[in-house]
Amino acid sequence: MCSYTASKGISDTGRKIQAILFVAGSPVPAAELAEVLSLPPSVTSKEISRLDDFLRRTGSGVLLQETAGGWRMVTAEDTADAVSLFRDTAQTQKIRLSRAAVETLAVIAYNQPVTRSEVEDIRGVRCERVIETLLSHGMIRIAGRKKGTGSPLLYRTTDLFLETFGLISISELPTLEELQELAPPPEEKNRKGAAGETEEGHIRGEGDDLP
Repeated sequence: MCSYTASKGISDTGRKIQAILFVAGSPVPAAELAEVLSLPPSVTSKEISRLDDFLRRTGSGVLLQETAGGWRMVTAEDTADAVSLFRDTAQTQKIRLSRAAVETLAVIAYNQPVTRSEVEDIRGVRCERVIETLLSHGMIRIAGRKKGTGSPLLYRTTDLFLETFGLISISELPTLEELQELAPPPEEKNRKGAAGETEEGHIRGEGDDLP
């Protein structure tokens, strides 16, 4: 028998179903939910119905929807405007990396902690401007100073870098080829070069005007 939590108005099983559907990337059949939760199909169906009723009755912003032979979580119709605005804003603010920025970021990611001069030695070009830009956008951070002559600053990637590339930790770094897929294709780079873009490149929001 499924126990209910009075403060939540939903059974423990209902909460588990809600959690599974929340993280699922596609509709989940009731039979699969029953198997995962070790419940008879009839009980699972009742719990799905109760959860659906609870979400609708309480005015939840997310609801259950039966589609493609399974169940999934969807946003309520009256939240469409807010969801659409959020998507548009998030897309506009998405960071895009120039080829120079991608190359510099890759060098820092795979050699961190690393100094600017070490990055420049690897890339073969000056990187002062692009490093400043990466810092301003939170993709890298200062991680102390290197012992030795001049005590140059050391740089590391940030949590934002991990989020941008969908990583949990640095140990999950993609290959250099995967990083470079974010850079503009050679022909685009050539067009920008003809317009006067410097080697160091830039990072811009998708909604920003091109220089």
